[in-house]
Amino acid sequence: MTLTVYSIQGVTPVVDPTAYVHPSAVLIGDVIVGPRCYIGPAACLRGDFGRLEIRAGANIQDTCVLHAFPGHDTVVEEDGHIGHGAVLHGCIVQRNALVGMNAVINDNAVIGESSIVAAMAFVKAGMVIPPRTLVAGIPARVVRALTEMELAWKQEGTESYHELARRSLATMVATAPLAAPEPDRKTLDLPEMLPLAVLKAKQG
Repeated sequence: MTLTVYSIQGVTPVVDPTAYVHPSAVLIGDVIVGPRCYIGPAACLRGDFGRLEIRAGANIQDTCVLHAFPGHDTVVEEDGHIGHGAVLHGCIVQRNALVGMNAVINDNAVIGESSIVAAMAFVKAGMVIPPRTLVAGIPARVVRALTEMELAWKQEGTESYHELARRSLATMVATAPLAAPEPDRKTLDLPEMLPLAVLKAKQG
């Protein structure tokens, strides 16, 4: 599939050859996507004011929006994990941190290394989240330290997106839909992954 990005004032997005960017994602201007990253469908990375830097192994999932004010960068460090529909504006998500679905991270906030921002949380401008903590709420507050199980679950999820980037580069093609399911329709052969709540329930 051909990827189209948009240059502005002579500044063109950069995409490492080992990264996967869905063709429906929009990349404008000063955007740098590093090795093994995954950028999902309908994600919008607008580097028309400040720089957006997505470092090695990070994923930006479908319908996320990334932007910044002039002179300010938005950075997702190595193995950062940005869930569906999240909004990042002029902030830093440090190495191995997770931002949950539909969360909003405002200007000059720093999400600490290996921390988790819960779904729907609103992290206020300038807030600094300590490493390895859980943050939730509107406005967000630090709830507690993360457990080893939660940290392992996060890493497993990020590794699944590393594999998704590889699978997408190798096998995803644009095609016409089928009119009906095939009689012997196969399913995707993937290892089991459980939602965190289910994993906690199983472990008692």
